[in-house]
Amino acid sequence: MSSRTRMIVLSISAPVIVFAIVGGFLGKVMAREDTSYQSLKMFDDVTQAITSSYVEDVNVDKVMNGAMRGLADGLDADSAYLSAPEVKQAESSVPLAAGDVGVELTRQYYLRIIAARDNSPAAKAGLRTGDYVRMIDNMPTRDMSVWEGMRALHGAPGSTVKLTIIRGNAVDPHIVELTREAPSGAEVTARMAAPGVGYVRIAALGPKAVDEVKSRVADLKKNGATQLIVDVRRNSTGAVDTGLALARLFVAKGTLAMRETKGGEKETIAAAPGDGAITLPIQLLIDTGTSGAAELFASALAGNGRAELVGEHTIGRAATQKLIKLPDGSGLWLSTSRYLTPNGGPLHEKGLEPGVAVDQPEVEFGQPAPTTDPVLDKALERAAGKDDKKAA
Repeated sequence: MSSRTRMIVLSISAPVIVFAIVGGFLGKVMAREDTSYQSLKMFDDVTQAITSSYVEDVNVDKVMNGAMRGLADGLDADSAYLSAPEVKQAESSVPLAAGDVGVELTRQYYLRIIAARDNSPAAKAGLRTGDYVRMIDNMPTRDMSVWEGMRALHGAPGSTVKLTIIRGNAVDPHIVELTREAPSGAEVTARMAAPGVGYVRIAALGPKAVDEVKSRVADLKKNGATQLIVDVRRNSTGAVDTGLALARLFVAKGTLAMRETKGGEKETIAAAPGDGAITLPIQLLIDTGTSGAAELFASALAGNGRAELVGEHTIGRAATQKLIKLPDGSGLWLSTSRYLTPNGGPLHEKGLEPGVAVDQPEVEFGQPAPTTDPVLDKALERAAGKDDKKAA
């Protein structure tokens, strides 16, 4: 979240956040005279001002809901306040409807697309990383959490959902109607991209992705590959454990990542005996749509010198969430741990910087996708250069 966004959130939510801190909690905190809590005195002042001077009677339930949403919105994009019905939905064993449109979302003013899955309805409609989703059907997303937005996009396969998209000019929104589909298609594909250079596209990190990558790389080696280009652009789905398991295929020793929880407690996740079965040199393609499990995978390889990162800066989405229930039945979907790079540097909300920066071309809404791929071209160029050095 940008500093400007944070200021907007704070300016909107500050007058109502006080209602989340009333009663005994505020009294106890104030009594502690802890300097880190002195600013809470301001909330008491705001409470007095609202209750004594606001022109209408305050709807406490409505204000409380806004306050809780404001608190969560001031954290990272994946944290959210859930109403009591949403908590029941989150705790339910009933899975989400099988159909979706194939996007992952973040928040920045509105909901925003991290990536559109290969061959998904969203990708076929030309939706791209960075597009703002102003409305889902007739529901504005300005106050909608990522948790709510992702559930609004799911539905029965064959059902439709209408998205209002902003790309570039905010005064010229585009309305796109998508038909939900059950995810299909290969998550991992491979081909020979040039003599001696194998190309592996990892579109998503599902449960079978690690075995599929291992199989595809073995086939490429049989076909003469001595180098690999691994492409995790627009890959934003999958469990973080899958990303780390994939890294174990390529990293024989060293730290894969560090996991940090409240209080700064850090757990080191290291390679184990038997890891690192794939030893070919790697060019790893990343972009702003690379997040989550794929971002951890990229961080592990780059941090251990196993791959050169080519492309764009990643988004920095490397935290895990859990539900914390509140006494009234509502709850917080809260990021309670985050992952660090192998050397202990920040990853969540910071992202990875490519060693070889290449911008992907901008595309006007409704225009066909570019026929060239400058990121892949740059990786092929560097792979060819390495072959020339070996020959010399």
